[in-house]
Amino acid sequence: MKYIYGSVKSRRLGMSLGISLAPYKICNFDCIYCQLGKTGELTCERKEYIKIEDAFNELKSWLQNNAEEAKNLNYITISGSGEPTLNIKIGELIKEIKAITAIAVAVITNASLLNAIEVRGALLNADLIIPSLDTVIPKVFNKINRPHQNIKIEEIINGLVSLRNEFRGKIWLEVMLVRQVNDDLRYIKKLKEVIEQINPDKIQLNSPVRTTAEPDVLAVDKNKLGKIKEILGAKCEII
Repeated sequence: MKYIYGSVKSRRLGMSLGISLAPYKICNFDCIYCQLGKTGELTCERKEYIKIEDAFNELKSWLQNNAEEAKNLNYITISGSGEPTLNIKIGELIKEIKAITAIAVAVITNASLLNAIEVRGALLNADLIIPSLDTVIPKVFNKINRPHQNIKIEEIINGLVSLRNEFRGKIWLEVMLVRQVNDDLRYIKKLKEVIEQINPDKIQLNSPVRTTAEPDVLAVDKNKLGKIKEILGAKCEII
């Protein structure tokens, strides 16, 4: 299959079947920690990179041919090898999935486009959104996420706050921490202030353990992760 992958078992989502809506490494971030490698095409252009009809037909075929496995799925997850919200038809796909199955739909996104009302609107039928927010400090944002020049961290924050006001499903905010890049406790305290505005259902701390896009991208040690978890509060967990 070209667009469907899995099912895959993970700590945070249980059994999940993935759908990729952008070709390999078409993204508007070029994160130093990305396990898929460097971004091949850094873009903010939204279009139908992958035909939604083709992805949906693959999904239908998988569900029909794997009925027993489908019973064990916790989520159908829209994510993959590029930023899924760059696909302008993501909202249509979510609606079509919800029309044929009771399996919950999750969207994993870097949150870069959530300041756009049409992007937030496209995600409202999902059950779970997992956006990223690694820092709220502009210079650190540019260092760790290496965004397209049109993306500003202030707009991402505004988009996340708006999403929380509009979205009735669950929001699990992911924070990827890299040693000596965004793990300074001063940065974490600023991050906490913003997270309180966003009010996600969970905060999930992560740190690189696999091969990364850039060399010498190091995980934060467990003791410091524990301190950061304490700062961010009861909703926070280390994944």
